[in-house]
Amino acid sequence: MKYTLHQLQVFQQVAQHQSITKASEELHLTQPAVSIQLKNFQDQFSIPLTEVVGRKLFVTEFGQEIAAAAERILQEVQAIEYKTTSYKGKLSGRLKVSVVSTGKYVIPYILSGFLQKNPDIEIVLDVTNKARVIESLEKNEVDFSLVSILPDTMQVEKIELMPNQLYLVGNGKSQLKKTTADKKIVEQLPLIFREQGSGTRQTMERFFNKYNITVRRKMELTSNEAVKQAVLAGLGYSIMPLIGIRSELIHGELQLIPVKGLPIQSTWQLIWVRGKKFSPVANAFAAYVVSEKKQVLANHFGWTNEYS
Repeated sequence: MKYTLHQLQVFQQVAQHQSITKASEELHLTQPAVSIQLKNFQDQFSIPLTEVVGRKLFVTEFGQEIAAAAERILQEVQAIEYKTTSYKGKLSGRLKVSVVSTGKYVIPYILSGFLQKNPDIEIVLDVTNKARVIESLEKNEVDFSLVSILPDTMQVEKIELMPNQLYLVGNGKSQLKKTTADKKIVEQLPLIFREQGSGTRQTMERFFNKYNITVRRKMELTSNEAVKQAVLAGLGYSIMPLIGIRSELIHGELQLIPVKGLPIQSTWQLIWVRGKKFSPVANAFAAYVVSEKKQVLANHFGWTNEYS
């Protein structure tokens, strides 16, 4: 057999996504190029690696075993590359981080300085909802996760970063009174929710349940940006994290509606599974966050104090 590392990489991606189209996107190759490499790889085995049923590609049981072996080989090759860089006196390797969607306003500033100091490190960043973030931790797919609500299904270690403040938000033309309103005012408003599994939604629902508030749900959207656009368009109100709406507040496109009991306070935290054995890169990142977080957060998020 004379298969190449490139063929192993192509097959591993095809097996992972069970799709030539998605594999080509991941590898930045054309679909014909992926198909040719897959065929050349298959020609070296007498047992089928894949099969097509109803125009959908499936990986055979034998193919799954080969894909697992390919993954191990590619990881070893990557480790060799990292060790080579390490011997040159540079920290290198891969850091995997999953982030709840609103955390995308925080994590770039945490990563930026670390990457500037260690340019040979590769970052794999997954921005998704809280349910998927917790799943990635449980499956040991990531080194760290950034959340504002700690999971209750596992034991974790944490580094606290900064407050997460959620306010009732309306568009700049809202005619609600500027005086602080009773919590029950939200029962009169069309509210825009995040999807099930979102940490922001979980925080909202805990607030409503705590004060026995019955709300009128206007719509449900799958990202903080989508919620923001809906509020901007005047489709309703929402309880939103302050860190995601700075520009809109400055330009008067959105406004904070004063309500007793708000803002809801939680804390952004970098977490990892208790007992996890850190790689040198993960260990260095944790140390960097501990030593630099105060300065990083003061530089980039000091403005939030104006709304406290």
